[in-house]
Amino acid sequence: MLIATVIIILGFTGLIWGADKFVEGASALAQNLGVSPLIIGLTVVAFGTSAPEIFSSAVAALEGKPELAIGNSFGSNLFNIGVVLGVCALIKPLRVPAMILKKELPALLTITIATGLILFDLNLGFFDAILLLAMAVLFTYLLVRYQLNLNKESQITTKTLPEHELSTVGILRATGYLATGLFILVVSAEALVQGASSIAGLLGVSTGIIGLTIVALGTSLPELAASVVSVIKNQDELAVGNIVGSNIFNLLTVLPFPGFFAPGPFTENLFYRDFSAVTLLTIILCFVCYLSLNKKGTIGRTSGIIFLSIYFGWFTVMIMDVQG
Repeated sequence: MLIATVIIILGFTGLIWGADKFVEGASALAQNLGVSPLIIGLTVVAFGTSAPEIFSSAVAALEGKPELAIGNSFGSNLFNIGVVLGVCALIKPLRVPAMILKKELPALLTITIATGLILFDLNLGFFDAILLLAMAVLFTYLLVRYQLNLNKESQITTKTLPEHELSTVGILRATGYLATGLFILVVSAEALVQGASSIAGLLGVSTGIIGLTIVALGTSLPELAASVVSVIKNQDELAVGNIVGSNIFNLLTVLPFPGFFAPGPFTENLFYRDFSAVTLLTIILCFVCYLSLNKKGTIGRTSGIIFLSIYFGWFTVMIMDVQG
């Protein structure tokens, strides 16, 4: 148990560090190739925030453990809304930016419902993975197009960006960072999956349960840290946007891997108990955000308590099911 725990901790550490190097290298390489900072932020950096979930789920699927990958996706979304947003709202009421209300939140709700319809037959197959990946491409395209149009309207160009925000890393070093980050991500994901599988065997529970809890919590720690820091610095829009964006990418870029590499049926509890909780929290988040328009556009502490209560209520039910 101790060895498996140490391996998991090392895996989490490597995933976070590898994702950071991967994003740094990819961003610098893209900039050297003439890609605008705006596009880099909307694609490379956005991908980087979900890199731990993506790589750990890809390795799990390749090793024939699809429920670990599915549990990771669902568990991360539950943790992001229930705990991360809940804790942030308890620290201080969160302002909800108009763009998130108009674009990201409707997208998150639509994608969550669409994912539910895809998984309703309790089977995640190759065609399902294609649909999810197609939605990911479409969402990214629409987001980039919207931001570019907004950029033109406000007449902001890459030339107006502060010089210190532009990378001075050359192509060779950027490629080195990219390769190093990718290697660390793969190795760390392998370590995490092996450690999580060992823990599941020792505890006598399914890999899906470990994915929902230990793996999901570990891969979501960067979101928790980044969001709390953003709130403390009065950058509420970053905290809310980080969670909404992360949940969208968790569904659209994590779930396809088990569909591609280990297609087949999955445990009904993952859908009826766990994905239902994801959907419930997403609906409540949308309701609270739109309701906040009548309260100076904030998510208050009461909402934070509700998010945390639902998460720990779900967690309690899950533990009872495991013990039963």
